[in-house]
Amino acid sequence: MASHSTRPRSPALARHLTRPRLAPAAAACLLAVGAPTAYATLAEDISSGPVVAPGRGAPYIETRLFFGTERPDGGPAVTDGEFRDFVQQEVTPGFPDGLTVQQGRGQWRDASGAIETERSYELTLLYPVSAAAASDRKIEEIRVDYRKAFGQEAVARVDDRTRVDF
Repeated sequence: MASHSTRPRSPALARHLTRPRLAPAAAACLLAVGAPTAYATLAEDISSGPVVAPGRGAPYIETRLFFGTERPDGGPAVTDGEFRDFVQQEVTPGFPDGLTVQQGRGQWRDASGAIETERSYELTLLYPVSAAAASDRKIEEIRVDYRKAFGQEAVARVDDRTRVDF
């Protein structure tokens, strides 16, 4: 059994033993003080200044659309070919400068309350803020056309302000 001395420690020994405990405490304090500043920078409104690369890129809007492939009426799922044709005919004419399509798996709660899982597509569009009004009209037409063409309940849309440099 280890014995503990009741003899008082020398001041030099006391300083030596407390230094390892002070370093983590000091680091935690510095992080706590610096963290709000870091988070404030990440949360800045893009219109008030760039978040990641100061002065780089022009103000753009990034719109992401999420297209499901299962049909609520039980019909056949939208195929890759059908989706490619839809993009070529309905999306590319309005956004000829470029777009990105990614395949995924998604889920959502349908109008009846059931959770549906399905193969899906995510379409990303980038356009200058100055073209936002015209692009909005085109994007809403794309959403309506897809719902009608493939019997979908919805096409989800997410818009973010960003900076883009090509």
